[in-house]
Amino acid sequence: MSCFKYLRVFSRERTGAPVFNCKNRFKKSRLVWFFGKVKKVNKSLFREDTIAAIATGIGGAGIGIIRVSGPEAVALAEPLFKNPAGKTLKDAESHKLLYGHIVDPEGGRVVDEVLVSKMTGPFSYTAEDVVEINCHGGIVSLKKILGLLLAAGVRLAEPGEFTKRAFLNGRIDLTQAEAVMDIISAKTEKSMENSVGQLEGRLSERIDAIDDRLVDMLSDMEANIDYPEYDIEEETTAALEENITRVIEMIDALLQSAQTGRIYREGITTAILGEPNVGKSSLLNALLMENKAIVTDIPGTTRDVIEEYVHIQGIPFKIIDTAGIRETDNLVEKIGVEKSRQLIKNTSLVLFLTDVTRPFSEAEKALLKELNPAKTIFVANKMDAVDSLPELPGQWLPVSIKTEAGVEALKERMVAVVMGGEVDQEADYLVNNVRHIQLLKEAKACLGAGLETIAMAMPLELVSIDLKNALEKLREITGRAVGEDIVDRIFSKFCIGK
Repeated sequence: MSCFKYLRVFSRERTGAPVFNCKNRFKKSRLVWFFGKVKKVNKSLFREDTIAAIATGIGGAGIGIIRVSGPEAVALAEPLFKNPAGKTLKDAESHKLLYGHIVDPEGGRVVDEVLVSKMTGPFSYTAEDVVEINCHGGIVSLKKILGLLLAAGVRLAEPGEFTKRAFLNGRIDLTQAEAVMDIISAKTEKSMENSVGQLEGRLSERIDAIDDRLVDMLSDMEANIDYPEYDIEEETTAALEENITRVIEMIDALLQSAQTGRIYREGITTAILGEPNVGKSSLLNALLMENKAIVTDIPGTTRDVIEEYVHIQGIPFKIIDTAGIRETDNLVEKIGVEKSRQLIKNTSLVLFLTDVTRPFSEAEKALLKELNPAKTIFVANKMDAVDSLPELPGQWLPVSIKTEAGVEALKERMVAVVMGGEVDQEADYLVNNVRHIQLLKEAKACLGAGLETIAMAMPLELVSIDLKNALEKLREITGRAVGEDIVDRIFSKFCIGK
């Protein structure tokens, strides 16, 4: 039964008459029903017990934190905590630190000196009662305290279960929950900034704006379809087509940011290719501003790939220094050369080097045919040893890695090739999640199908089906309409304790 048909039945059963005497009243009733349904779905995924886990890294550290969350968080932690002044967790003020010790109930032995905070739901990370025990960061202390909690009846949390509870309790939506993991794994300051923006709800706001437009269109359409006897202003086909087109444009704006978002999140795999001894390892060292690769005058020094990250204007580039591509009888070097050739197809960006102090070889000409010019920067090295750039096939960027002349220009070119100038890097949101991108594309396809249905002069009922499908895809992004399998898959990627 569709949302709208369910609402009609519900309304007649409760009031004996339809509720659609005006368009706004219809919208309000439909939204109240929908959010009620979401809450019910989320409750079916929820386990109403008390969980605990170590929320900080295990190892030698000044502070370690054990987080406890659930309806019995305070009651189960209470017997383990002793305050010198006799204060208890039960009577403690919420969101205030309380000094004391964790004591083993069996024998009364002090385990560690701690600071404990109680956060009463819904004003906590999980929106339920939370106790956080701040102890010393040694592995023995953390595991001992966690063991006492488990013995008291607390369950060990599953990966991501604290954040999952925050989502199920409605404190954050699914995009914000995913942003938590992105913050933890951020490789650059720009990636971190984007993830924090998503956690603050910037992406959710744009999804919600599209959601509202679709709800408005569906409300008008359903009211006109089901209650033609009421005095409701009909939305013309031309206006409906214009509104759908506008929503597609809003989705396109999000998808346009997707490539940039994934770049900041995942980085760019960049291979340095060329013949032996043209300066590949020297270029790697210059980009890293430290000596990571061995540099000699002996051809074939690099026999395997060397991988290092370098951050340029907030973009993480994974630079791969490859073996020089040439014919060789050395078995180890042959394997390295073959790996280098494979990288031509498997990397996002290629820096192809040539040495301008020697003639351009036939091997280099053959290698050029294997490269995709759209993702290749052609670098002419050792310009300090010649008076001018010799004649070379194609457009080459002159540099001298020895004197570092042109290295900054190369970095600028790398960023320009990757970004393509299509997306504003200062946008306050960037779509960077594969799941979000796929659902946006599917929602756009549903809306495109709606336009085709209108073009064929089909009934509004069929157009509304396409719009409902688009709405469902969008709500899978934020978690308003999402299945248990998707929720479990997302949170299984989290670390335990988050």
